[in-house]
Amino acid sequence: MPPIFQTLHLTKAFGALVAVDDVSIQVQQNSFHAIIGPNGAGKTTFFNLLSGNLEPTAGQVLFKGRDITHQPVHRTIHFGIGRSFQITNIFPSLTVFENIRLAAQAMGKDNFAFWRAASAFRQYEDRAWQVIEKVGLKDRALAPARTLPHGDQRKLELGMILAPDPEVLLLDEPTAGMASEQVPELIALIQEIQRTGGKTVMLVEHNMNVVMSVCDRITVMHQGKVLAEGTPAEIAANKEVQTAYLGGLYDLTAL
Repeated sequence: MPPIFQTLHLTKAFGALVAVDDVSIQVQQNSFHAIIGPNGAGKTTFFNLLSGNLEPTAGQVLFKGRDITHQPVHRTIHFGIGRSFQITNIFPSLTVFENIRLAAQAMGKDNFAFWRAASAFRQYEDRAWQVIEKVGLKDRALAPARTLPHGDQRKLELGMILAPDPEVLLLDEPTAGMASEQVPELIALIQEIQRTGGKTVMLVEHNMNVVMSVCDRITVMHQGKVLAEGTPAEIAANKEVQTAYLGGLYDLTAL
């Protein structure tokens, strides 16, 4: 099976700083693929290149064999690529339901029908309720998003990404800012969505327990380059990763 995502010598320079340096990787369909590395390794910049938030200095991004290198973010969403950010990205004054309904409507043909009543868009309402049920926010559906605890706001953001039913989820530190006891529930939810929905999940995450326990494959970045790639067991046994990523302070094999 050909990879769903592929980068070829992908590079992004900001003046003299090369944030992503000649990165070539393949991501298999229906896989759970992590991108890890220390702060400043280029992980978020790499995600921005995949999603169309940034244009590369050089190299290519292929999605299902199609060159999408210079496609802007509003186009990559229509190709089936959903993206979250480190900082929760929701409409705080709208309800949970309205946030997800708008995310569904944005992908349809009615996204500029400003003067029609919201009730006219029944298909988007139905989709919103389906997603709300899936992410476990049914009891909070009519609550303003700003009133949700941080963990539920992360679920809401995940629901907004899921509303258009993308094939690939690019999740940039989905557990950031969450209390440790909330993390397992969110990760189990992402796993369930990936498994039952036939999704491909790409994950940037600093929580190594999460990465080692849920991912099929891991790419390690360091100073903009790919340092190593392999299964969790292979990465855990890689001494170069131990030194460069964790400074030799932690034993990945113990995770």
